[in-house]
Amino acid sequence: MDRIQSLIFAVLLVLTAEGSVGASPSYDIREKTPEIQQAISSRQERFSSLKQKKSQGEIGENNQGYVEAFGGPESSSLADSENRDRSTLYRAIVDQNQLGSSGLSQVEAVFAEVQRDKASPGEKIQLPSGTWTQK
Repeated sequence: MDRIQSLIFAVLLVLTAEGSVGASPSYDIREKTPEIQQAISSRQERFSSLKQKKSQGEIGENNQGYVEAFGGPESSSLADSENRDRSTLYRAIVDQNQLGSSGLSQVEAVFAEVQRDKASPGEKIQLPSGTWTQK
């Protein structure tokens, strides 16, 4: 898990620093395909909306590395879009770093842990046990 955690932390520094993408020599998505670039761009564009919905309690970070909607259709749509892009990036990390068949679940678990740690006070998070709480 240490290798995967290192990869995730390096990628997260690049992909989620205040919603922007920066250059990093340890960038572990080795090839930015158009699909990956679109996922990154889309995440940047929805960053502030997602943050707002999280602060309102309408979206939370689940224990599988994705977001979950608790609000209405707008929150659900936002969560679906975010989860599609996260899935694209997770699969790229797994494929490009040859993490094998268990790689995706490990990447998702590490990303969930990072997102729980990064959550602001009052935001909904799902603990590894499955229990939802506010940070």
